[in-house]
Amino acid sequence: MSKRIILLVTSPRLPAGLLTAEAWDAVRAYPVFAAAESEQATALRVAGAAVTVLDSDAQGLLDAIGDRPAAVWLAGPGGDQDFARQLGLRLAREPGLAELELMYGSWDPPGARLLDAVAVMDRLVSPGGDPWKRAQTHQSLAPYLLEESYEAYDAIVADDQAALPEELGDVLLQVVLHARLAEDRPEGAWNIDDVAGGLVDKMVRRNPHVFAGEQVSDIEEITANWERIKQAEKSRDSVLDGVALSQPALALAAKMLHRVRRGGVGVPLPEAVDLGSSLLNVVAEAQAAGLDPEAELRRAALAYADAVRAAENVGPSE
Repeated sequence: MSKRIILLVTSPRLPAGLLTAEAWDAVRAYPVFAAAESEQATALRVAGAAVTVLDSDAQGLLDAIGDRPAAVWLAGPGGDQDFARQLGLRLAREPGLAELELMYGSWDPPGARLLDAVAVMDRLVSPGGDPWKRAQTHQSLAPYLLEESYEAYDAIVADDQAALPEELGDVLLQVVLHARLAEDRPEGAWNIDDVAGGLVDKMVRRNPHVFAGEQVSDIEEITANWERIKQAEKSRDSVLDGVALSQPALALAAKMLHRVRRGGVGVPLPEAVDLGSSLLNVVAEAQAAGLDPEAELRRAALAYADAVRAAENVGPSE
């Protein structure tokens, strides 16, 4: 019966020692070899497993196994792909030497790469990292957050599914960078866990039909519950509280009119005596017709841009 070589792969994003029962059975039953010391190797030793550091060489591993029926190779954080390939080719040429078995001792949880993003950003903003990022402030980064959000919006409008993940990643970069910079504030410091924790708490509170077993009949009731809970959380004095005043004027007007209508506040529109009041009335008319004034103006502007480019490409008349 040929020997077994178990290539044990684990997630570097989970705490060392957090392994499946099958993996623990293997490391307790057979000698464990690894190319370098690691937190995982230390955790196994503490639990009583025998771990030996060995050069990642196929022949060296076979010699170290000797007459034992099986052994475990503890892959490093990168998976030791080159070594696994070397060992696999050797055993393919000489199948009688041993059988190679791949075992996953742990897997990356959903969202694991977010941990990588936080770790990379910490390296960039820490001493010895990127001077540009270290020099930024929330105020200096504000324009980039808007720019990246608009680029993501453009990808959504264009239904560019290939570009959207990258554009959303750029938005995420801004969030992670703001959070890392906030860690170094002399007063009132906060970090990415505060951002994520606040978001989780908010999602749970505002979705009682999912997390608290509250019965709802339709989406309209869900939306009404969301607004009711938000109102209780914010303790706002006006239906306009919370409206982002720095957004473009057309979108701002539409949002304010929507809030006023939803809140049932009976304030008439100003008389259309100048350009600003006239535009506000146009926005109200668009909403009454079920139209999004921002989207309608954008559509018209882009159509005009196409006409301009077409005219520029027409040669001079003869």
